[in-house]
Amino acid sequence: MAARSVECVPNFSEGRDMGKIDRIAAEIAAVDGVSVLDVSPGMAANRTVITFKGAPEAAAEAAFRGVRTAAGLIDMRKHKGTHPRIGATDVLPFVPLDGITLEECAGIARSVAEKIYTELGIPCYCYEAAAMRPERKRLEVCRKGEYESLPLKIADPQLRPDFSPDTFTMTAAKAGATIVGARNFLIAVNFNLDTRSAGTASEIAADVRESGRIVTDADGNRRRIPGLLAGCKAIGWYIDEYGFAQVSMNITDISVTPLHKAFTEVCRAAARRGRKVTGTEIIGLVPGRCLVEAGKYFSGDAAGRADEPELIKKAVDVMGLSSISPFDTGTRLI
Repeated sequence: MAARSVECVPNFSEGRDMGKIDRIAAEIAAVDGVSVLDVSPGMAANRTVITFKGAPEAAAEAAFRGVRTAAGLIDMRKHKGTHPRIGATDVLPFVPLDGITLEECAGIARSVAEKIYTELGIPCYCYEAAAMRPERKRLEVCRKGEYESLPLKIADPQLRPDFSPDTFTMTAAKAGATIVGARNFLIAVNFNLDTRSAGTASEIAADVRESGRIVTDADGNRRRIPGLLAGCKAIGWYIDEYGFAQVSMNITDISVTPLHKAFTEVCRAAARRGRKVTGTEIIGLVPGRCLVEAGKYFSGDAAGRADEPELIKKAVDVMGLSSISPFDTGTRLI
């Protein structure tokens, strides 16, 4: 029987203190059979994405240890950052890699969420494939109101996390809540803009994200105008450490919206507002085939006559993947 493996991509609410990040990563890596694939911190977001993989049982244990360590190091009462967040370990998704289904990953996620609450006292929501209530499939529903809303949400039986006390405890005050789930692979990507305006970035994000925007007509009626890209979520923000705004996007279905299509549509939406995309920042890892497909698109080589390294280089150059920091194709591709 082929080895079964799971990828886990926890997002921790710390991107400035590398000592804390290193300690969390070390706890994860200490689990036998677990490999840490990438550590991507962000200062302005004050957030770090750690990507690791392992057999299901090992990945579950490593995820629990990461949450436990983060809860001891990160105090949400003092946390500030540009990225939405609800806890020291904000999001904890399990992703099927080899020999395991999404449904099995959902079972792992629910078990880990219950263990986090039972043993650590940290409230947990379950989302995406692991959702225990249909409306909680969407991450943004679970995270609505962010950390600051937790006292009211925990007190309300309809809004309370799936595993939770009925009062706002000292543990919840310090560690916040964690959103645990199972999903397929996604690409987290930020598109850099030649503007400092978060408002402009937000308008471009609304143009392209699947959910679009809600508008109100002259009679006060509200309706939703869908965006251009299926399977995409996006927000706009200004990153002080970079000095420019970004459209921050999660591509949740790369079979429907490949990376090069997202890049192209953001460029077009920016151009309609008199702005340009000046580069692209990939958070974490990206499948190599996505860059091969992008290279074919940008070079007009639909038949793939060029070799893969050449196509990948074309994609890196056109999208500006090294515009913020060098994009190492040796370590950043799956």
